[in-house]
Amino acid sequence: MATLLHVVRSAVAPVTRTRAFRAVAPRALPPVERALARLTRGRFQLSAVLVPSLVLHTTGARSGEPRDTYLMYTPLGAGRLVVAGTSFARDRHPAWTYNLLAHPDAAVSIRGRRYPVRATLVEDDAERDAVWERIEAQWPGYRAYERDSGRVVRLFRLERAGRPV
Repeated sequence: MATLLHVVRSAVAPVTRTRAFRAVAPRALPPVERALARLTRGRFQLSAVLVPSLVLHTTGARSGEPRDTYLMYTPLGAGRLVVAGTSFARDRHPAWTYNLLAHPDAAVSIRGRRYPVRATLVEDDAERDAVWERIEAQWPGYRAYERDSGRVVRLFRLERAGRPV
């Protein structure tokens, strides 16, 4: 099964780096993910068919309002995972990264189960390279989003900060 998944990811990954995908996906995918979340009570995400996916629950950096974002993640083991602020290679950091910088205590929902997490920005160059290697082992060529965006993508390590909510 792992080999089949790797083959499928390798075939789909280049499509996600096309201009057409980058133009359509930021507008089309979030409403689809929200609709599926309502229908399945958060147990299914479209993106989870190909990669581990979660809902990141943050507090708005300026508004203080609750915000939910659907993201791919890469497991790091021992209750830790990493998320990348690629934003489909846009030239601006996604809003959720500002939220985590302002309010690092957040939560994630994975397959309908919600967990509190503490976010830490990965800043050390050696650690960033190691994290990118793990991400690209999961999704080939994903770091191209960073190169194409013209900015240093924010990587956040999320560590479980308690029991499921």
